[in-house]
Amino acid sequence: MQKKQDIRSFSKTALETLFQELELPAYRARQVYKWLWQKGVTDFDQMTDLAISHRAKLTENFVIQPLTIHLEQKSKDGTIKCAFKLHDGFFIEGVLIPTETRMTACVSSQVGCSLDCKFCATGYLKRERNLEAAEIFDQVWLLNKLAFENYGKSLDNIVYMGMGEPLLNFANMWRSVELITSPDGLNMSPQRLTISTAGITKMIVKMADDGARFNLAVSLHSANDEKRSAIMPINESNNLQMLADALTHWYEKTKNRPTLEYAVMDGVNDHAEELTELITFAKKFPCKINLIEYNPISLAEFKPTGKSKMQKFADELESHQLIVNIRRSRGKDIDAACGQLVNNSVV
Repeated sequence: MQKKQDIRSFSKTALETLFQELELPAYRARQVYKWLWQKGVTDFDQMTDLAISHRAKLTENFVIQPLTIHLEQKSKDGTIKCAFKLHDGFFIEGVLIPTETRMTACVSSQVGCSLDCKFCATGYLKRERNLEAAEIFDQVWLLNKLAFENYGKSLDNIVYMGMGEPLLNFANMWRSVELITSPDGLNMSPQRLTISTAGITKMIVKMADDGARFNLAVSLHSANDEKRSAIMPINESNNLQMLADALTHWYEKTKNRPTLEYAVMDGVNDHAEELTELITFAKKFPCKINLIEYNPISLAEFKPTGKSKMQKFADELESHQLIVNIRRSRGKDIDAACGQLVNNSVV
């Protein structure tokens, strides 16, 4: 018996072709597509403007495999972390981050991660598989639902900063962006989306060449090749000069400043020497810099730098006419902050 395919794996055009093969009108494919991506329906029987016989034929030939919320944890600062269960039994995590000015969803792109960043809890996990575009979409849909239920607001910001490296799951990441931003989907502005990468340089170039309109963030954390390679092994094959070249290309093509993410760690990357190296690197192309409070993990011995030292770091960067923001951690008490996603909630 042939295994049924998830109907959400098909484009609208492919669905129209399949519907013709099933002797269903092509316009029904367009109706189904709207049910899936505008209304977030995960059951054919909920598609009430389709004849019962058509719904039965869909059930006979296709499945819908949504992810579900396995567990919710709410931080004292209002952050909500969700453990999502996938159809094959794997788990990922996503986070809803409310602030006074915006409602942000942080979503995952892979089950686990293969990059082995030494300061990140997810980096200690085995990469099991890539997420499908629909599974990334589902995180956004469910976190948006939680935003309404808990805060009466919809999402206005989506960051691909959860588990995994989005640019090593390029096709599904790109399609999920299309589903979120398309008028046939959630119709969100691409300027409200940020893709975060550890620095897969050839894919940064590809995104720019393919007309990306979303924002780009790069996990930098050191502007010294030797030090960066020690904490981020990806730097060995995507070194700082390659990264600078790719980000220069990104800005030239998109006119959108990339953001350099820099988790400030005590005794690792917070000395005067590292500050000078960061200034030199950031001057190579227009950019913004996010200084991040490092969030300790039990798997490593890195510690956050002091707040006063971090402020001096920021002040010195700004004195060199660089755009700087200090990003305060949210959800640390439930291991929902940057670098802490590791599925402790389901272990």
